[in-house]
Amino acid sequence: MHSNDGRVVSNFIVQALKREDITIFGDGLQTRSFCYVDDLIEGMYRLMNSRDGFTGPVNIGNPGEFTMIELAQKILQLTRSKSQLEFLPLPQDDPMQRQPIIDLAKKELGWEPKVQLEEGLSKTIEYFRQVIS
Repeated sequence: MHSNDGRVVSNFIVQALKREDITIFGDGLQTRSFCYVDDLIEGMYRLMNSRDGFTGPVNIGNPGEFTMIELAQKILQLTRSKSQLEFLPLPQDDPMQRQPIIDLAKKELGWEPKVQLEEGLSKTIEYFRQVIS
């Protein structure tokens, strides 16, 4: 994962670790769902090894939703950063909600995510501590 990839989790973590303001677009109440890479790989593995004739499409993701403010606050807590939240205008095409429906993955693949947000963030924070040091 690149520290400058433009994704919200990496952006927030890198900003917090560098003690920069955490940039939130809009009011921060839009929600996103985050799936840790280990869970994603397991889901894809099970899909590749699924029964003959099953092709999908299948959502592989974590249906747990968090607002951008909740994500930023959790990252600030885990990094012990004193960064402040900076609110910027919301891009016109930014959706208010992103949440996968994983019922088919549960039924056909016997899969659902296991890594909770805090655990995944802790691992990702440690990774970025090493990358930016």
